[in-house]
Amino acid sequence: MRSLPLWTISRENAGDIRWSSYIPAVSCAGACRSHCLHDRILIRERMALTIGVPKETAAGERRVAVVPEVVRKLASEGFEVVVEAGAGEAAYFTDDAFREAGARTGTGSETLGADIVLKVTPPSESEIGKMKSGSVLLGLLDPLGMPALSLKLANRSVTGLSMELVPRISRAQKMDALSAMSGVAGYEAVLQAAATLPRFFPLLTTAAGTVKPANVLVLGAGVAGLQAIATARRLGARVSAYDIRDAAQEEVRSLGAKFVELVFETQQDADTGGYATALTAEKAAQQTALLVPYIGAADVVISTALVPGRPAPILITEEAVQAMKPGSVVVDLAAPGGGNCAATKPGETVTMHGVRILGPLDLPSKSPVDASTMYARTLLAVLTEFSDGETFRPDFENEIFKGMCVTHEGQVVHERVRTLLDT
Repeated sequence: MRSLPLWTISRENAGDIRWSSYIPAVSCAGACRSHCLHDRILIRERMALTIGVPKETAAGERRVAVVPEVVRKLASEGFEVVVEAGAGEAAYFTDDAFREAGARTGTGSETLGADIVLKVTPPSESEIGKMKSGSVLLGLLDPLGMPALSLKLANRSVTGLSMELVPRISRAQKMDALSAMSGVAGYEAVLQAAATLPRFFPLLTTAAGTVKPANVLVLGAGVAGLQAIATARRLGARVSAYDIRDAAQEEVRSLGAKFVELVFETQQDADTGGYATALTAEKAAQQTALLVPYIGAADVVISTALVPGRPAPILITEEAVQAMKPGSVVVDLAAPGGGNCAATKPGETVTMHGVRILGPLDLPSKSPVDASTMYARTLLAVLTEFSDGETFRPDFENEIFKGMCVTHEGQVVHERVRTLLDT
């Protein structure tokens, strides 16, 4: 059992704490009788922070912010975890599993009124209205795409921590939810492409002859792109990839894919966060023109070029789509940012020149069990860094906290979000 600290209390603060027993110190010099609060030292039973996990309400969202494995660890750290009834059903985590791990089930309002609220997708206005002043919200808040939401959180005096803004530094790798979900998206993109393409991915030798493998081109070799390369290779496709960053060449080749090298002069190819830098209009036009023959030779193109807070760059022009064979497939993972393909319609599948172009918005939800588990682990890493089960410790001297904190004490504190609100 964890030892409990000794605290001296007064009549004024006695009602704010729970206590289990008391030890007389010196006798009160007068009128006070048993349970005197002037001269006694009480053993204080410190109040556990409550963590609320509401059911996700976004259309098509199947993930849940915590899983029983993580609930068990949170409970051992002293947190009280309340999960909305049915919150994990779409991800195949039952209420009984949560209860067995140490959580209790409650209503949506109860979970939103907790000290710390854990979510996957940004909260609705209605959900924000149910959060209490001084609480903490941790989730994928999309503050650069939905800056007005940050203002609503600030007006509610909610401390908003956005998982998209976790700095890309070695210390924060275990908290990097964006990379974790990008990996899931890259995997699912290949599965969708394979299911949509009207031919096989692998080389097949049959009595009816040999079937050549499909040609897959991956645009962007970040986390999603590298996972897409690895998955397409496992399915037997012939894979090539392109990325503007020179550093990506080695990673692409290490996975057995061919790196596409375009000959044109570029500026600095990556920013301090590891993302590709935006090209000038002239260089971008050169890039898309040079990509046309490579896109035209592909049966499948998976595009992944997207940086949080920026419109997705166009890499696949209509000319490039027209160069592809009928029946070919484009899976555009940049659809949430408008798309890397000129014909992409976010959330829809369209056909242009016989090529099917998929613009999925919720790929991580297609693998809700593993996606929820990976996401919950990143939340656990953040919680254990900045709280101990009884107190939450905002620390603006900490690079990670400063980088991901969007709102605090009634103010929008993130510089980029403030800039977006001012424009």
